Amino acid sequence: MSIPAAVAPPDGSPDPGVPWHFGDPLREQRALADGSARVDLSNRGVVSVTGPDRLRWLHDLTTQHLAQLAPAGSALALILSPHGHVEHELHAVDDGETTWLVVEPGTATALVDYLRSMQFMLRVEVADRSDDLAVVWEPSTERVEGYPTWLVPPDFAGTGLVDAGSDRGGDAGRYVPERPAAFPGREVVVPRSELAGRLAQAEPAGTWAREALRAAAAVPRLGRETDHRTLPHEVGWIGPGVHLAKGCYRGQEAVARVHNLGHPPRRLVLLHLDGSDGTLPAHGDAVELDGRAVGWVATPAWHHELGPIATAVVKRSTPADAPLRVRADTGEVPATQQVVVAP
Repeated sequence: MSIPAAVAPPDGSPDPGVPWHFGDPLREQRALADGSARVDLSNRGVVSVTGPDRLRWLHDLTTQHLAQLAPAGSALALILSPHGHVEHELHAVDDGETTWLVVEPGTATALVDYLRSMQFMLRVEVADRSDDLAVVWEPSTERVEGYPTWLVPPDFAGTGLVDAGSDRGGDAGRYVPERPAAFPGREVVVPRSELAGRLAQAEPAGTWAREALRAAAAVPRLGRETDHRTLPHEVGWIGPGVHLAKGCYRGQEAVARVHNLGHPPRRLVLLHLDGSDGTLPAHGDAVELDGRAVGWVATPAWHHELGPIATAVVKRSTPADAPLRVRADTGEVPATQQVVVAP
């Protein structure tokens, strides 16, 4: 089978260094949706944590209940600031001897530095393995024998719910009553020497196609649906990435305070955009109501069924039925909002 030439991503893409598309991103979306394509995510960072104390240590540092993570088990975990703002998104999978952490492009060094600063006297070793290991995205919910395989949390994949416990403010169901779509998939960690061979086992698809499917399901991604003050509650990470009944970790007091005593100041929405001019807004473009900025565009995308869409983060006080406008470089784009995180 002849593989079309890959098109490199534009400047400013969140996924530099890997194919953006192969000439037909809408067809590539359909191939991903029906399970017949794979995406090169070899720009992701891969960090290894070894040692007998690794799971308890990561449990204490992150938002997720990792202490009893079983071999071949995977989880989504966050590292927060002392004020509860999201600093790192970790896709964690354990193989019985090593916990593997898949992270966003360009963030592995900062993560390793932070983790090493927190080692103290514990029996753990942290290493950046990004140079010799790569990640492949595959639209499947099954683990791959012999390879660390991170599965999309069932809340996002449409296969169930993470058992995230509860607190005085209730359980995680209060945040996202209904997800707009499912986003099933896995991240398979392979030696870089095997990357080309694994990708060749299915149709090629670029990150444009994967991002469109992720946006349609309103699955948050660090650096796209987040900024320097994002709280996990705002983007629907309570449940899939934050356990409500675990012990203390950095930022836990802020998480509990918002969950038990109030509401987050912002909420994630899915915008359905007017596509009459054939252009998309950009990440960071202002979302306005009656001429006033109430939020910003997170991930814009052309979806193979929905047309032009975008995730956005808006003020919680924005009426859920209010018609909005996005102020893009090409002009104002009318938009209707679909609730993701409840007001």
